Amino acid sequence: MGFTSTSENNEDNKLFMLDSERVEELKAFDDTKLGVKGLVDAGITKIPRIFYNPPCNFKRASELNHKDYTIPIIDLARVHHEDPSERKRVVERVREASETWCFFQILNHGIPVSTLEDMINGVLRFFEQDDEVKKEFYTRDQRPFLYNSNYNLYNAPTSTWKDSFFCDLAPIAPKPQDLPDACREILLEYSNQVMKLGTLLFELLSEALGLSPNYLREIGCNEGLYVFGHYSPACPEPELTLGTVKHADVDFITVLLQNHIGGLQVLHQDMWIDVPPLPGALVVNIGDLLQLVSNDRFRSAEHRAVANPVGPRVSVASFFSTAFHPSSRIYGPIKEVLSEDNPPKYREFSIPEVLAHYKTKCLFNHTSPLSHFRI
Repeated sequence: MGFTSTSENNEDNKLFMLDSERVEELKAFDDTKLGVKGLVDAGITKIPRIFYNPPCNFKRASELNHKDYTIPIIDLARVHHEDPSERKRVVERVREASETWCFFQILNHGIPVSTLEDMINGVLRFFEQDDEVKKEFYTRDQRPFLYNSNYNLYNAPTSTWKDSFFCDLAPIAPKPQDLPDACREILLEYSNQVMKLGTLLFELLSEALGLSPNYLREIGCNEGLYVFGHYSPACPEPELTLGTVKHADVDFITVLLQNHIGGLQVLHQDMWIDVPPLPGALVVNIGDLLQLVSNDRFRSAEHRAVANPVGPRVSVASFFSTAFHPSSRIYGPIKEVLSEDNPPKYREFSIPEVLAHYKTKCLFNHTSPLSHFRI
């Protein structure tokens, strides 16, 4: 048995006290069941220290005189045109965006603007309804629909300036009675529309990989869908915190709807690129699972959301993955994209295996699970 010096003991005690104080502060915040919005409603002018985020080493592109950097905007209006060359042009743009930026915005995607607006309003209705009604959905237990602030509140090194609801939508649809009145109808309608859009997006991504249009759907990339509705109120000290910390998505693709208040940024060439809201547009980004099966042809990208002095910022992130429905399906780099010059870079895996590694080894520091599966 070894012994520790007095000075080391003192340092350990300090760390323990800091950790203990933080846990107490987190629990006090969590117990209110009112989230970040509750703090703002109470009129705070200084944010609690649990929300402090360390400074970032990367600069915004706009600060480095790269104001022309912007993620691609792709018009899907002509994907069903009778002239096949029109679809090929769209596929080429999708391929280029997925290989280079890993993010792109889409217009004329088939979801009516009125539905997008109704979904944003549904999120607002849920978070701005009577506190006692909203509290009924506050939990950290897994349910078809739940609400809380910072889903990994007790496991993350810092907290972020947002409240969220979660809804598991496919492959098993939730019972309508499990969803809140404030957003039940629009949540079901919007998710149906996103599932249809997912079918088209996976067709275009398949073709961009040189595969048949149905390839990615046939291996189950669009079977699962879950949604997070995020609500980030105006922050009195936005320079001290973030709306979402830097991370990449552990799914196949993500479709994001955001309201008029910006904040989303993509890390590209060691710079933060703003993704400004575009009326009627949706943001699409590649997830880790698609990077794995495409053998790095398409790549996931780290991104974040900054806190804002104005608000609320509302976003709805739709994730294509069967994360909450364990499957024995085995994935690996798609054989059709491999060659002598492009051998497999990853071993075979199951989605539960990727998620288990992410939760135990990567979630705390928001690191990528990809390296664990590299050959």
